[in-house]
Amino acid sequence: MADFCTIQSYSKTDCRYHNRSEIYPDGIRHIRSDKRVNEWKTPGKKTIVKCAVNQRQVVIALTGGELVYFEMDPTGQLNEYTERKEMSSDVVCMALGRVSPGEQRSRFLAVGLADNTVRIISLDPSDCLSPLSMQALPAPSESLCIVEMGSAEAKEETGEPGTVGGLFLNIGLQNGVLLRTVLDTVTGDLSDTRTRYIGSRPVKLFRITMQGAEAVLAMSSRSWLSYAYQNRFHLTPLSYETLEYASGFASEQCPEGIVAISTNTLRILALEKLGAVFNQVSYPLQFTPRRFVIHHESSNLIVIETDHNAYTDETKQQRKQQMAEEMIEAAQEDERELAAEMAAAFLSEELPESIFGSAKAGSGMWASCIRIINPISGETQHKISLEQNEAAHSIALMKFANRGDDLFVLVGVAKDLVLNPRSLSGGFIYAYQIVNGGEKLELVHKTPVEEMPGAITSFQGRALIGIGKYLRIYDLGKKKMLRKCENKHIPNFIVAIHTMGNRIIVGDIQDSFHFLRYKRQENQMIVFSDDTSPRWITASCMLDYNTVAGADKFGNITVIRLPQDVTDEVDEDPTGNKALWDRGVLNGASQKADVIMNFHIGEVVTSLQKATLIPGGSESLVYTTLSGGIGMLVPFTSHEDHDFFQHLEMYMRTEHPPLCGRDHLSFRSYYFPIKNVIDGNLAEMFNSMEPSKQKNLAEELDRTPSEVSKKLEDIRTRYAF
Repeated sequence: MADFCTIQSYSKTDCRYHNRSEIYPDGIRHIRSDKRVNEWKTPGKKTIVKCAVNQRQVVIALTGGELVYFEMDPTGQLNEYTERKEMSSDVVCMALGRVSPGEQRSRFLAVGLADNTVRIISLDPSDCLSPLSMQALPAPSESLCIVEMGSAEAKEETGEPGTVGGLFLNIGLQNGVLLRTVLDTVTGDLSDTRTRYIGSRPVKLFRITMQGAEAVLAMSSRSWLSYAYQNRFHLTPLSYETLEYASGFASEQCPEGIVAISTNTLRILALEKLGAVFNQVSYPLQFTPRRFVIHHESSNLIVIETDHNAYTDETKQQRKQQMAEEMIEAAQEDERELAAEMAAAFLSEELPESIFGSAKAGSGMWASCIRIINPISGETQHKISLEQNEAAHSIALMKFANRGDDLFVLVGVAKDLVLNPRSLSGGFIYAYQIVNGGEKLELVHKTPVEEMPGAITSFQGRALIGIGKYLRIYDLGKKKMLRKCENKHIPNFIVAIHTMGNRIIVGDIQDSFHFLRYKRQENQMIVFSDDTSPRWITASCMLDYNTVAGADKFGNITVIRLPQDVTDEVDEDPTGNKALWDRGVLNGASQKADVIMNFHIGEVVTSLQKATLIPGGSESLVYTTLSGGIGMLVPFTSHEDHDFFQHLEMYMRTEHPPLCGRDHLSFRSYYFPIKNVIDGNLAEMFNSMEPSKQKNLAEELDRTPSEVSKKLEDIRTRYAF
């Protein structure tokens, strides 16, 4: 416990305190407004181990688990309650709620005991210090905090309590878990417990004020803020250093701030943009970033940037030099000296392109560069500018079997690319070696190819590259990349390649996915299965050996899986050549993949990634869109959850139709019928419905509104913040 704790009351007319109490291990010192001091000493050899205070009440815990209660009377005198309470175990933490306006006291005291329980004690004069309820904990408690969260607008308008609002007991455990439990304001019962793992250190809780309402700052290995905003609870991590202690802080410059301790420094913080899901930092680049790979040893990003209708720095200098020479040549004889001075000033002038814009080069003109950037500081470690009209479109980080542990970066470049009608003079594969611990690239060689390298990936110690519609395996040579194997049966243009073992999945720009098997002994790549529907692939992600997720340019996400009998037949084929001679079906491969799910997002999806967003969370499929949106597709782990959300979605379609009147099912099935996906966005609209509608809908599901809300929160926090 700290050396002392203070409780003070303030005048409404000035800022001087009227009364102040200081709590220290051996007693309580009460200082009156007239500077009289009253001392209360601990009996015998007992000491104060824990305390809980608010504006008018003090509760202390003595060694041995004995509770002593004090309350301030209207005259400002701190009086001890005559009886004391002996707890069954040692007290490890306590909490009191704030005194609400118009009331004399907080009715409940929360006590955490060493026997892994939390007990609610009444402070009402009629049954003071009598136990009301108890909750067992999975681990020892570290701290407690009673707060009143949520808005009362819904209650004022309808006469019923809103979905978000009430008295809550927050419990921080020593194993890094935060529990939020509803505390009944009449009976003191604990119910509807929500659990969240927030860090590896014991959780300390501090009450603060945000936008005039109470919130909880939870500190573990990271700091989190628990608050109610727009009729929904949020538990958001703070993008800040690890904090140890905190308290609410208010001043003229910072009306709702936080004063906190981090190591040996004192910090004053202000939190803004409540409800924001992501914290983002932008670093300016010269051109539009197209792809990047991560060098894991240094955590640096290797980014390729490409812009159409743009000049490179070298070409800009040449153009400026040419314009300066033309300026001098166009001048008269008697004006040559003045023109030379103007040309020199023109050459030395540097106007920032972020303000004045960049020169437009025209159609078919490209500028590209390769940059190594530190994502934490935003500092550029190394930058390589490509030649004019070279457009970088693909990149991969890999190791080659014939070069040991050396890391290489392969960049696919198109030369003189014209978008419409599409034409190009060729392409190149740049091979760079990573040196200086991931901070520099060193050119190994440059290999010319006949088409644009649209996709590159590592494959069994070599490089698998899509050159136009040709799928090729390359090895690293001394002077150029060496072609080892080729497949010419991809219809249009390869935009994505995924591998696992001998399985290769290729995404075509307008013909969905093709499944291939590589036979090392025969050095052949054989297409044995494909999709039945043409899809214009913009992003893809391999989920497992037989399953791939893809997105098309019309805003659909689909998951395609090989049937088990097809996988068994291909794996059991001793030669692997059977698919070569099988007759194709629907002008394609002999076998067809099954569509597992279809879902219309409504925006062009630019990337798909299987990822885990929180420590200890489950994997999900994260997607990003052209307009800057980030979303997730999460798998159900039980039939019970699937059945519940399926019925919730069905009722939400009826009870909460879209504002524009469009049929929800028709929208999500815009190009393909929706299949095996439940719209989480629609389900989460439950929390924004009127309380009466929430109650009616929950009754249809044989649940209460709080149980439905808890289900929604559980599935969200299982995968993300």
